[in-house]
Amino acid sequence: MNQKLLEIINSIRVAKGFGILQEINPSDHLRNDLGFDSFDLAELTVHIEDAFNVDVFENGIVNTVEEILEILKKQ
Repeated sequence: MNQKLLEIINSIRVAKGFGILQEINPSDHLRNDLGFDSFDLAELTVHIEDAFNVDVFENGIVNTVEEILEILKKQ
């Protein structure tokens, strides 16, 4: 799960011209640490839903990698 999420995050970062991450940490903030804006978060939602069949933003905004992982674990 973590590896797939890392791949998704890196695909968005590369499209923005950012470097590839070797790892993500649960405490990583999507906006502050990963550099995502609202458009990136929308793209992230689509990719996660395609990969895991889960809408991580269904119950509100998530801010960290840990929040995403917690939602994915519940599925």
